[in-house]
Amino acid sequence: MSDKKQINYTFIISIIVTLLVVIWGMASPKTFETVANTMFGFLVDKFGWFYTITMMSFVVFAVWIGFFSKYKNVRLGAQDSKPEYSFLTWFAMLFSAGMGIGLVFWGAAEPMNYFVAPLGAEPGTPEAAQFAMQKSFLHWGFHPWANYAILALALALMQFRYNKPGMVSSVFIPLIGEKRVNGPIGKIIDIFSIFATVAGIATSLGLGTYQINSGLKFLFNVPETVSVQLSIVIIITIIYIFSTVTGLDSGIKHLSNINVYIFTFVIIACFLIGPSIKILDTMIEATGDYLQTFIGSSLETGAFFNKKWYGSWTIFYFTWFIAWAPFVGTFIARISKGRTIKEFIIGVLIAPSLASFIWFVIAGTMGIEQGLEFAKEAIKSTPTTLFSVLSNYTFGNIISMICVCLLVTFFVTSANSSTFVLAMFSSNGDLNPTGPKKILWGILQSGLTLALMIGTSNGLQMLQTASIAVAFPFAFIMIFAMISIVKVLQKDYI
Repeated sequence: MSDKKQINYTFIISIIVTLLVVIWGMASPKTFETVANTMFGFLVDKFGWFYTITMMSFVVFAVWIGFFSKYKNVRLGAQDSKPEYSFLTWFAMLFSAGMGIGLVFWGAAEPMNYFVAPLGAEPGTPEAAQFAMQKSFLHWGFHPWANYAILALALALMQFRYNKPGMVSSVFIPLIGEKRVNGPIGKIIDIFSIFATVAGIATSLGLGTYQINSGLKFLFNVPETVSVQLSIVIIITIIYIFSTVTGLDSGIKHLSNINVYIFTFVIIACFLIGPSIKILDTMIEATGDYLQTFIGSSLETGAFFNKKWYGSWTIFYFTWFIAWAPFVGTFIARISKGRTIKEFIIGVLIAPSLASFIWFVIAGTMGIEQGLEFAKEAIKSTPTTLFSVLSNYTFGNIISMICVCLLVTFFVTSANSSTFVLAMFSSNGDLNPTGPKKILWGILQSGLTLALMIGTSNGLQMLQTASIAVAFPFAFIMIFAMISIVKVLQKDYI
């Protein structure tokens, strides 16, 4: 009975905290923005070095435990357990949850931003293009996926091998014991997890809505208005709540597979209509450059020059991915039962990084090949950058329409994955939460997104900044997660 009260307490406090933050942001947006920006600016300025070394440690740890440690053949579950999903379906689900909208949003825009304003090179030069690919690979490659892998691996071990609740606080059981985890310390961790998940997803759903609306305007001259955006959110909310309620196997799994099929089609189509030979050359050279400069680039903080640039891009991305770790890590853990640690690292670190590299090379090269002046104009509106690029190629408008469909499916899968995770968090880590909890969180997520989109001019950006600032403790949680993984495996290793 006491456990039930604690669960309700965590659930209620999480909702109250989230609503208070939203009310604050809408009632006094200037104050909220000032506080959030001050917190974020302080963390980036004073702890940029910490985020950098922490993210690098995730990559090193993931590679070590997956390929070089004696634990690499340990299964996430009983040693004779088998995976619940095929590799393709498993990859589709984790890839859709982990990146989704972000890849479509930034695939062309980010390399073109660097091409226009590179560090240590003249804009529009081959050196600028090389810099653009190197940084895009850095920001969307091994680092974010290693970040997700650490928390996901710790949670999967605790859930499936040691039968503990699917809560972020469970990671601390090997370190501080179950009694303390079930007390205030564990509840605080879980409340932070819920807030970070809600805030991060609300921001992404809002940005996805803007890009869908921008794409419809670019293609069909649909106006960018509040009523149109409201309609987009309502329609997609109905779809993702339905797919979430139907469960992992009936809803989320099939939508994730559709995502990967559409994404693969877009990649192949863009490769064929784009500068194919240039794309192949760039892929080979950019990969070599990324691997050759990996350690140096991974540890750059702007100590000697352009610290503001690193704060705005690299450190911002590192903090944002850490803020997403509770949601993505928990979801990946939930679908990874039966995998060996080696299979897990291949699927969570290597495969999605390669997919991201391919997409950024194709979309980025297609944009950069249009020249500096085009790039300057295209990046003025990030949501429409990809559509602007595609419009310069044969069948580009048709592919743009398919990309709008891809945005919708990514939108839906991100939302239903997060809804599933939030329902787990508010059900003491139940791996199969009830339908009413999913519906409640689905409505709350969409309501939060709409409130921020309609209530303030930059509410989504403010919430993003706030969630990143508040998620600072998760860097420490994941450091402890690495220690927890080793400690529990040392006791259990066969």
